[in-house]
Amino acid sequence: MLTVELHTHSELSYDGRDPIELLLQQAGAVGLDALAVTDHDGLDASLEAARLAPEYGLVGIPGVEITSEAGHVLGLGITEIIPAGLSFQETLDRIRDQGGVAVVPHPFQESRSGVLADISKDELSEADAIEVYNSRLLTGWSNHQAHQYARRHGLPMTAGSDAHISEMVGQAVTHVDTDDRSLDAILDAIRKGRTAVEGKRTPWHISFRQAAGGAKRRVKNRFSQLIR
Repeated sequence: MLTVELHTHSELSYDGRDPIELLLQQAGAVGLDALAVTDHDGLDASLEAARLAPEYGLVGIPGVEITSEAGHVLGLGITEIIPAGLSFQETLDRIRDQGGVAVVPHPFQESRSGVLADISKDELSEADAIEVYNSRLLTGWSNHQAHQYARRHGLPMTAGSDAHISEMVGQAVTHVDTDDRSLDAILDAIRKGRTAVEGKRTPWHISFRQAAGGAKRRVKNRFSQLIR
């Protein structure tokens, strides 16, 4: 059984803070076996993290949080960027074309680009897996809904800290039923639903700081674009 973190952000995400080295250090310090850096619509940091991961005793999982037309989709195990703004189904197809796994994070949190703001629950079932525990929660109701949905539809379940700062890496983890410490084995186990989830809430003051920092960076980026 391996313990993996499938949802983190580096400084290259508009709302992230820390370099990949700090994310990898934290993952190693809390005893994880594998780490995915999943920046928003960018693969550079994730590919570098996957390359460096063995130096920290980890399996590196390349990935990205893609902004589909419907909302966010995690593409795990991919090495080529998938454009933002594609339909939900095409985003899934392009992830699979690369041999990746398409995981829908926080699907019921519509205010955080959860896909159910724009697709039906039947369409959601086309995903390879559902993130049923996301550490950045308020009441936990959205996680409960995701868990119930995945169970009813027989979909594989994952968890993720959705860490935007290194201290939060490992807050929510996916236990993967394999002894093979390889990327292919981890992805295969997720596809087949050989997973169990474990997590705890991100402290509210951390979530607030992350949200405030992300809002500040968005304003700064928009201002920079306007004056170009």
